[in-house]
Amino acid sequence: MDIPLLHPDEEKFFLVALDLVKKAGSLVRNAFDQPFSSVSTKASNTDLVTETDQAVEKLLISNLSTVFPDHKFIGEESNAAGIKAEWSDAPTWIIDPIDGTTNFVHRIPMIAICVGLAIKKQVRAGIVYNPITNELWHAQYGKGAFKNGFPIKTPNIEDLSQSVICQSLGIHNMLKHGNGWLDIVTNNMKNEVHKGVRGLSQALSDAVIITQLGSDRSSSLVKSFLDTYQRFMVDNEAHGHRSFGSAAINMVYVAQGSINAYVEYGIHCWDVAAAGIIVKEAGGCLMDPTGGEFDIMSRKVLCSSTKKLGEELSKCLTHVEYPKEF
Repeated sequence: MDIPLLHPDEEKFFLVALDLVKKAGSLVRNAFDQPFSSVSTKASNTDLVTETDQAVEKLLISNLSTVFPDHKFIGEESNAAGIKAEWSDAPTWIIDPIDGTTNFVHRIPMIAICVGLAIKKQVRAGIVYNPITNELWHAQYGKGAFKNGFPIKTPNIEDLSQSVICQSLGIHNMLKHGNGWLDIVTNNMKNEVHKGVRGLSQALSDAVIITQLGSDRSSSLVKSFLDTYQRFMVDNEAHGHRSFGSAAINMVYVAQGSINAYVEYGIHCWDVAAAGIIVKEAGGCLMDPTGGEFDIMSRKVLCSSTKKLGEELSKCLTHVEYPKEF
């Protein structure tokens, strides 16, 4: 079946970007084990940027704009530098040069170069590349999702009791607005059956709980996080406690079936543009955490293996509103 195109050159756009992302990966890989000459902060002391972030974004934007001079760009580091972005119907590249910069700074190999392409405000292609582990996920609208060239599909899991959930407490303090993470874990997962994607976990004591404490270090958030950590680790109720440190990695792990759902408030469009279409093309669901339609500029996301699972998870959350990005 022919896929309707929003632009006759969509395939060319994708292939050029794919080649550039691989070249950018070499830059990141070469820098990964080297000392940093500069690590700066943006919104907070834990919101980091390195010279490699800036170099990767410059490489991608300069090369793409040379080949496609009429295209628009929304980049994380350009935005941080005060360069005004435009969200329009024109072909627009949405770029996060290194998603998981804190991981990168500390040489934790859970990072991703993320490039999404939107046309008429619809994301049509996405590339997520971890150059350290040499894992490359990509998708084009209507063509399926792939990891290192092999098709990936989300599992048909519809019940929270059979799921591994990834909840990220990112740069902004969700718990100031309500105990969203605690709602998920204590009210809905305690004493339930957890089978996980491979069908191995039979109880909460066998489950791996995946969470993330981001760059917000307010005392109320840290206390809530540690209290919950103790509940699962010291009281021996959870099999394990994990965090990935990258929104894009969280999402492509949903796409490939490693975890079953992921929710975060306070993210940005460059965190989710590329990975979001990969989730959808893998058969997963992308929605607003309230259960409504996903808006890439809303600064919040819920993605899941199935729509039913996403709707079930949505009912567990204390919801947070953010001003739209653009």
